[in-house]
Amino acid sequence: MTRMLTVGAEPLRESMRTLVRGFGSDAREVELVVNNLVDANLTGHDSHGVGMLPRYSESFLEGGLVPNVHVKAVLDAGAMLRLDGQAGFGQVVGHEAMLMGIERAKKHGTCIMALGNAHHLCRIGAWAEMAVAAGMISIHFVNVISRGSVAPHGGSDARFGTNPFTVGIPVKGREPVLLDFATSVVAQGKARVAHNKGEKFPPGRLIDHQGNPTEDPRYVVVPPIGAILPFGEHKGSGLALVCELLGGALAAGRAWHDTDASKRRVHNGMLTVIIDPNAIADAATFERETLAVVDWVKASPPRPGMDQVRLAGEPERAWRAQRNAEGIPIDEITWKELHVAAQRLHIDPAEIDRLAGVTL
Repeated sequence: MTRMLTVGAEPLRESMRTLVRGFGSDAREVELVVNNLVDANLTGHDSHGVGMLPRYSESFLEGGLVPNVHVKAVLDAGAMLRLDGQAGFGQVVGHEAMLMGIERAKKHGTCIMALGNAHHLCRIGAWAEMAVAAGMISIHFVNVISRGSVAPHGGSDARFGTNPFTVGIPVKGREPVLLDFATSVVAQGKARVAHNKGEKFPPGRLIDHQGNPTEDPRYVVVPPIGAILPFGEHKGSGLALVCELLGGALAAGRAWHDTDASKRRVHNGMLTVIIDPNAIADAATFERETLAVVDWVKASPPRPGMDQVRLAGEPERAWRAQRNAEGIPIDEITWKELHVAAQRLHIDPAEIDRLAGVTL
């Protein structure tokens, strides 16, 4: 097994600020990118955390990621927005797009927002969290332009990205419901993390380059490339297709139907529907019924081997509390990849180690 490092959240932020400055990013961009990535680590989603920066550095050097650009409105029809992310950091253009969409939903009661040409939007749950913090419901359909990593139901090779689907629903006086998942049985980044740790996957999640079942995540990370299976067989495959059509073909004007795996960029399209629940429903009724359902579901007696019923969003909040207290685990291979990224960006890896308090 690979050696694990433990880094405090703030030292990790400080070290990653230094690394992200290597992209030439301005101060605001550095903060948005670093806080978003470290928050993904804090919520237990290491697949979307600072381990993405090596991939970002490769994308930047080949021209697939453009620092210091902002979202641009292509269509502004009040409650309907079409936005171009201009290949900018998803942490920046996603944030700006959500601010615009939330503002329009407050004004009009709803907003349909189409965002295309955004570099990796990272954990889509972060955008739903922005909406629920403003009292809004949000629904997100996302596609991935990178290389295929997920097989369709019944297929033997990769034809989709992991194509996330996310919903955020505010709950009066409680934590929100935050449903955020890849339409594959596991996120592609989790295969990268498992590969770096030297771990295997349980059966039924992966196929190799010949379409045969495998437990080795290498087939999603290094050639010859196989594929991840969709969750729920035909259900995940169907939802992946919907995300490709709505997030890609409709929102971004760019869907994935290519075998070119040579580029390192990760571009996303995202169709987002933002709803002010007070504009469409009686607020008191919505709050009462939402609380009743949450309490009803949580009251189910745990089945053997389970300690409680958990709602969408609860695991992430539990991870955040634990990792803020105990630190963030990062495998040594990923940390060495961050060294390589620093060197590509003309940053001294020793400075990254010093700020993080890491000794290899």
